[in-house]
Amino acid sequence: MTECNKDKNIKNCNCSYEPCSRKGVCCDCLQYHLSMNQLPACCFPDDVEKTYDRSFAKFIEVYQNRS
Repeated sequence: MTECNKDKNIKNCNCSYEPCSRKGVCCDCLQYHLSMNQLPACCFPDDVEKTYDRSFAKFIEVYQNRS
């Protein structure tokens, strides 16, 4: 199993929640959001992510009509 590469991950992290302690630690982020019935920021375009609505319903709304 490979170790988390926080320095590399954080370069691609679009989470706009500044006090987030899970930035760049994708496994912790995913576990946290799934436990709250949400998806992490990286599943959403930047403009949608900034609304902090990370629900499954929002994800479906955003992507259902995209080809």
